[in-house]
Amino acid sequence: MAPAPGIATQKAAIADIAGFEQLFKSNYPKLCAYANLFVNDPDAAEDVVQEVFFKLWKNRAELEIQTNLKSYLFRAVRNGCMNLIEHIQVRDSYKILNEEDIKDAESRYIDEAIVSELEQRIRETIDKLPTERRKIFIMSRFDGLKYREIADRLGISVKTVENQMYQALKFLRDNLVDYLPLLILIFKGLFRDE
Repeated sequence: MAPAPGIATQKAAIADIAGFEQLFKSNYPKLCAYANLFVNDPDAAEDVVQEVFFKLWKNRAELEIQTNLKSYLFRAVRNGCMNLIEHIQVRDSYKILNEEDIKDAESRYIDEAIVSELEQRIRETIDKLPTERRKIFIMSRFDGLKYREIADRLGISVKTVENQMYQALKFLRDNLVDYLPLLILIFKGLFRDE
């Protein structure tokens, strides 16, 4: 395939600084307007066009342009715009994913902090129970024993266990009233009546 006519003229246009400046000045505004059609951002459009001219100048010695120089420039600007758009889409996708990861991590941290604070408040409130009542409460809620089993182990009546549990639950509800909605959600079994 024979080279397109005027290849020598095109090579001369980019071979020296004067020819390159003339090419730049005569095509820069049109190329920027063309790039802006793709990227819809005048500054980004200028960046793309400047990059095309920079690469053209940098690679001028090795460059084999087989078409009209203006066609080459417009195609190079279009390709530069497509690369920029793809980069922006990848960056935006990453940014969205990263923001979601940060929100999830913050949410987990906040949830863990809230649960930790609630556990601390529950422990402190349980520690304020009278000794026998605390023992019965722990055997029921944390050891999972039924009222009958607690009564048998402690040698007391089931009615006494029921009464002590009622008093313990009332005390906890009264002292943890500000946390009650969260406690019910997080520690469902803690405040249930047998």
